[in-house]
Amino acid sequence: MKWFGPEEMMDIQTMTEAAIWRNCAVRKYVRIFKGEHRRETILRDRKRSGRPLSASVTAHREKVDCMIRANRRVKQKEIANALDISKERVHHIVTTVLGYRKVSAHWVPRQLTVEMKAQRKDMCTQLLELSTVFILA
Repeated sequence: MKWFGPEEMMDIQTMTEAAIWRNCAVRKYVRIFKGEHRRETILRDRKRSGRPLSASVTAHREKVDCMIRANRRVKQKEIANALDISKERVHHIVTTVLGYRKVSAHWVPRQLTVEMKAQRKDMCTQLLELSTVFILA
């Protein structure tokens, strides 16, 4: 087994900003990155086997959106069973792609109506008027 000098160990400790590493851990990582370890040093993801994500296609998005608009209380499990895709993919489509969130057991789109925008604008202007009065007093 090759021993590494204190300079190499200090380099590893300063690169990781963790001076509390034990010497055996530092030696292990020095061996790995020098290629003297039994594992290969690969810093990128390897290609994996398996099929690509086909559940996020546009057809599924439209069907999920139609099902939610028809029944706001529909469950993700019901959507997954009806479309024969995973529950995780349904959750991704509903929350990330379509922008829905769950409020009181109903799926609600994340969008503001014209009335909500007007109400927020009125509240902001009132707060601005109050803050100028408060600052001047």
